[in-house]
Amino acid sequence: MNTAEIAYKPVGLALGAVSGMIAGAAFKQAWKVIEGEGDAPDATDEDRPWKQILLAAAIQGAIFAVVKASVDRSGAVAVRRLTGTWPG
Repeated sequence: MNTAEIAYKPVGLALGAVSGMIAGAAFKQAWKVIEGEGDAPDATDEDRPWKQILLAAAIQGAIFAVVKASVDRSGAVAVRRLTGTWPG
């Protein structure tokens, strides 16, 4: 393991937690725009149709993936600026 990888480990953990919070908030806002409802359906919500549950899951997955990739990439760029090498 090089210095950049070691320096990135705690940064990556912290960024993971932050990206989860950001993605959760973004999904809630997106769901309100898409369905006009406050809460997205849970997979076990028997009052919601399959279409709505699967749509919510797909949107949530996409948002989480984009936010995580953006935050991870930003963290790696920051570590490179600090250490001069790319982590990983």
